Amino acid sequence: MKFKLTSDEKKWVWYDIGNSAFTLLVCTIIPVYFNIIAGDAGISETDYLAYFGYATSASTLLVALLGPTLGALSDLDGFKKKVFSVTVLVGAAGCIIMSFLSSWIWFLLLFVIAKSAYSVSLVIYDSMLVDVTAPERMDEVSSYGYGLGYIGSCAPFVLALIPVILAMQGIMSVNIAMPTAFIIVALWWVGFSLPLWTNYRQLHFVDARSGRLKTSVKNLGSVFKELWKEKKVLFFLIAFFFYIDGVYTIIDMATAYGQSLGLDITMLLIALLVTQVVAFPAAILLGKLSRSVRIEIIIGVCIAAYLGISVYAIFLDDLVDFWILAVCVGLFQGTIQALSRSYYAKIIPLEKSGEYFGVYDIFGKGAAFTGTLLVSVVTQATDNQNYGVGSLAIMFAFGLIFFAIAVKCRDGKLKGARKATIVSPER
Repeated sequence: MKFKLTSDEKKWVWYDIGNSAFTLLVCTIIPVYFNIIAGDAGISETDYLAYFGYATSASTLLVALLGPTLGALSDLDGFKKKVFSVTVLVGAAGCIIMSFLSSWIWFLLLFVIAKSAYSVSLVIYDSMLVDVTAPERMDEVSSYGYGLGYIGSCAPFVLALIPVILAMQGIMSVNIAMPTAFIIVALWWVGFSLPLWTNYRQLHFVDARSGRLKTSVKNLGSVFKELWKEKKVLFFLIAFFFYIDGVYTIIDMATAYGQSLGLDITMLLIALLVTQVVAFPAAILLGKLSRSVRIEIIIGVCIAAYLGISVYAIFLDDLVDFWILAVCVGLFQGTIQALSRSYYAKIIPLEKSGEYFGVYDIFGKGAAFTGTLLVSVVTQATDNQNYGVGSLAIMFAFGLIFFAIAVKCRDGKLKGARKATIVSPER
């Protein structure tokens, strides 16, 4: 039977298409521009990779602190769209402003702000999944989001890549090329956010019987208490902390890693574009596979595949190896993120989706903080970039172990989760 997205599901998926352009900018053009600025300031290649890793770690730590609180606030009646809108606008504005900066320190500061706003928008966006589709459709809808997001991001990336390549060839000034690329991405991001902005309806929410902030903080505290009792959710989050580490770290630092090895910039960017193209059909096909194969098995295979990828990175030393790595990442990148999102959405209370996805983001962004920090420290300690990236294998191994424990825990949502759900049909 052919799977067809509903109108609400399509509008939700479109934001994946829009925000993926910024993701691609972060893992490709931003490191290139920072390398230029850092080089002008006399920073070595090893320190360049480390500083970029530290900035990424700072962003993920900030989101880990803000995500749960803003997620809890978004669960209040009518607040999800408001919080979502503010984060998108702040992120897009930061994206544009940072392209005009020539100081590497100020550039990294704006990078932290823009990336943090982008990441918080994803916390809210992910929690919207429970309002736009039914539980039995979540796996495929989530997979379509990531799959179409990867292929959809190729258009703005190609447009942004043109001035960058011209600048690398000396045909266009870097001061003109980079703002052009960043503005293209920001406009694409905001443009594809509009359908969700104008049509989203928050069906599941928590009533604010007292002060809004006080209510959201109180609700967030109850979530952490519930986690200690719900072992399936708890162990999944611990597993997610470990295995998503490498996924986010590889996405954020792929280009910086390749550049630190002295690989050709243009070919690196094209290789990462191929990753997006490969990820598109892979995410959708493996999402369809969830109809006949248990989602736990698919996620487990993805974790094991990433473990192998991180080990392979230890021996990477030329562009061919980087291309192989890029294709392998593309095969599993979208699937592991999409199915983790939908799997989690099905085992949490619907009316507390913002709070729970805020906690989900703590574990995800905490992992990214650990991963980028681990890569940076090991790289500087060994003076070897390959060992730095290869160290991520440890995180994937622990992720696989804890995911196996989570799968063995009893199924079912938190007690009373559906009974507490509030639906407002007039909204």
